[in-house]
Amino acid sequence: MILLKSLVSLYILAVIAYAVPAQEKRIHHQSDLSDHIHNDAHGFQYDHEAFLGKEEAKTFDQLTPEESKEKLAKIVDRIDTNKDGYVSHAELHYWIKHRQRRYIEENVNKHWKDYDKNRDGKISWEEYKNTTYGYYQDEEFDDIEDKATYKSMLTRDQRRFQSADKDGDGIATREEFTAFLHPEEFDYMKGLVVQETVEDIDKNGDGKINLDEYIGDMYTPENGESEPDWVQKERKHFLEFRDTNKDGYLDAVEVANWILPGEVDHADNEAKHLIHETDTDKDERITKKEILANWNMFVGSQATNYGEDLTKRHDEL
Repeated sequence: MILLKSLVSLYILAVIAYAVPAQEKRIHHQSDLSDHIHNDAHGFQYDHEAFLGKEEAKTFDQLTPEESKEKLAKIVDRIDTNKDGYVSHAELHYWIKHRQRRYIEENVNKHWKDYDKNRDGKISWEEYKNTTYGYYQDEEFDDIEDKATYKSMLTRDQRRFQSADKDGDGIATREEFTAFLHPEEFDYMKGLVVQETVEDIDKNGDGKINLDEYIGDMYTPENGESEPDWVQKERKHFLEFRDTNKDGYLDAVEVANWILPGEVDHADNEAKHLIHETDTDKDERITKKEILANWNMFVGSQATNYGEDLTKRHDEL
């Protein structure tokens, strides 16, 4: 009987873990195009996800270089909307923005089917809670390990759902559900994004982020390892730029300035970056030939990812 209950508990935990949606449970960076750091010296994954979208970039990772180039050539034809043989900054900017919107729409659509149980075109808090945490709430499973973790996740999800629910009726429209899954995309959710950031990084619970917490969130040293240059730069950024009032902590206002730095158009910056790196004749527009000559910056393949892995391994030695 004890063994049976243990097996059932393990099964329920697996169900709960699977049910928890893939939204950003934790957000403490500006709304970048990619979760990857933009550093071309360590590979082009950021550029791939910006240019293709996160899901499509994974598809290209499975292709050969020849297949990647062939598909890229067709994409270039789609980007060149005026068919003049060039990809302008405006065309590339529009394309990148479109890819990011598509990723969010597809992500919302995927989860929408799971949570709109009565198919009324809306998702109530009860529908979301019961689908995600229904088993956890059953008193029969009070002894499940990590129950406190799921309770904390439930509380956090409820707060985020209520923040996204603009009219407070306990029911999310598609737009409100999008704000729930991707709060960083909505101005009225930015206060919550800051709050979640502080809670995630603030380990001692004083409501502020000190230097050790700031660095500890990004980097965990291994035995005998000297601190990398980028960590030292982050220390300097904290002291000189992040901590504007020089009290040794980041408060909510300073965190907001860090993770939500005004109206930065990352798609615009990425379009400028790709053109700058591939525009060999410097006419501020790029041809299909110039793009294909730098194909591995725009798209990936098994070969380029293998090369990136080798670069990372070399850096780690």
